[in-house]
This record gives sequence, C-alpha cells and structure tokens, in this order.
Amino acid sequence: MRAAPLLPVGARGGHRLIPGPWAARPPSCGPVANVTVTYLAIDDPAAIRPAGPPRVPAEIEKVDPPDGELSQWFYAAVGGAYAWTDRLNDDEATWQAHAERVETWVASVGGQRAGYFELLEEDGDVEIAFFGLLQPYHGLGLGGHLLTVALRRGFELGHRVWLHTCTLDGPHALPNYEARGMVPYRTEPA
Repeated sequence: MRAAPLLPVGARGGHRLIPGPWAARPPSCGPVANVTVTYLAIDDPAAIRPAGPPRVPAEIEKVDPPDGELSQWFYAAVGGAYAWTDRLNDDEATWQAHAERVETWVASVGGQRAGYFELLEEDGDVEIAFFGLLQPYHGLGLGGHLLTVALRRGFELGHRVWLHTCTLDGPHALPNYEARGMVPYRTEPA
C-alpha cells in the first residue's frame, strides 16, 4: 500500500441528504431482531467538536491507490464483532470497485493496522461509509481522534457529512458520533 500523508488535523474544508449506495438497506447490521439503525449528520465544519489526542501515537494515512483487498480485510476484521455481514460474500472485483468509489484512510499504531474509515462523496454529501477500530485499540482515545479526522476530511470533499450506525455496533460508537457534533436525524428498525 502506498500512502499519502495525512492532511493537518487542524485543516477545515441548507444541505440535502443524498444517500450512499448502502443507505437503501439496513447498514451492515445483519439479520438480527430488535436492532435500531440511527442516522446522524453534521452540516457545518465549525460544529465539529474535536477529540483530544489519542493516548497512543498514531499515524493516519490515505490509501493510494485504492485497494479492495484492504477494504475487505478491514470490513471483516472490524465488523466481525458487530455482525457486519452484508458484504462478506462480495468477490474481489466488487471490493475493488467499492475501493475505487471511496477514500480509504487507515490508522496505524506502532506500524500495525488499528482502524479505518471510508468516505463516499455524492453530490456534495459525504457518507462515512465504514468506520471502526480493531478490538485491541478500543479505549485509547483513538476512535474520537479518527472520527475527528474523518469529519474534517469529509468537509474538504463536501458540504455535509453523515453516517449510520446500529445497536449492534460497539457501545461507544453512537456516543462518539454525538460527542464530535453529529446529530441524529432518523432512527428505524433494521
């Protein structure tokens, strides 16, 4: 993987919602009863409430060129604990096509993969299509930092940043999104 350096964390880039390709179906939450999907958005970069620095030194780099195999690996490695099942059977060509539509950013700690996010821009709206940390990196302040970077980069690409999460995701996911300034605008059963 060739990586471009991270843009400075301090960089800053009526909006309408244009859902990404996964918004039409419940997002990667698997076929489980009593699951609630929450959609959140932020439409002003000044509303971002940055997290403090992580408690471990981390590097965040853009994946260039797009790498479907890496996207697939993160989807399985991060999502396995949270019933992300929608895309497990996608083939290599489908993953590569996905990787070429999104920007993938990888967080590393001590040279080891720690987490990632993927941004999908459509008509000025930017979806955080996937976001997550590997289990060993939970509780280190990395999630809030990574989300701050994702939101700032999202505003460099568009006018509104949004995502969806569900009750199967980690217990800190929704509080992290809200703590960074994202506002819930819809909930629905999965």
